[in-house]
Amino acid sequence: MAKRQFKPGNMLYPVPAVMVSAADKEGNSNIFTVAWTGTVCTNPPMLTISVRPERYSYHMIQETGEFVVNLTTEKLAYATDYCGVKSGRDTDKWKATGLTKETASQVSVPLIKECPVNLECRVRRVDELGSHHMFLAEVVAVHVDEAYMDEKDTFHLSDAKPLAYSHGRYYGLGECLGTFGYSVRKKNKKKGVASNGQKK
Repeated sequence: MAKRQFKPGNMLYPVPAVMVSAADKEGNSNIFTVAWTGTVCTNPPMLTISVRPERYSYHMIQETGEFVVNLTTEKLAYATDYCGVKSGRDTDKWKATGLTKETASQVSVPLIKECPVNLECRVRRVDELGSHHMFLAEVVAVHVDEAYMDEKDTFHLSDAKPLAYSHGRYYGLGECLGTFGYSVRKKNKKKGVASNGQKK
């Protein structure tokens, strides 16, 4: 099959669509949606978000050095989109979306109660890349919704139906196709069951 070449651009899709909460030193807070985000280090746990300097929340993060990454779900798709297209300069997005503020444990920024996972972050460095400035931050606390914990104390984010973003569209993640390492995991021949729990 032939391929067409496009001009250089961001085609690394899909990506998580997250809602980021931020607040200034006076306690005024806002929610905005970010697709340019990612994990960059395990120890210490670190992530990045890239934000245009003209966005309303940019100065809040720059001022306090703190923000919260709130993972989104299919149920939160409308709120996620709304918080990405409306500006906090003229809209109270907490009120407009009906999302609920929760107090964080390590930062002065509120969590979003309705999100299944909240990552409290403290900025370590800012890189001015061009259209976006990248905030490199350490994750200083993580909160997970107990509704997705099982009897073995294992967290199942898939049950929350996470939301993904791809080239201007929102998607659910669909069915699980395997678990990490399943391609090299040995089969349990006696029981006729693979070690990932699936029948052969």
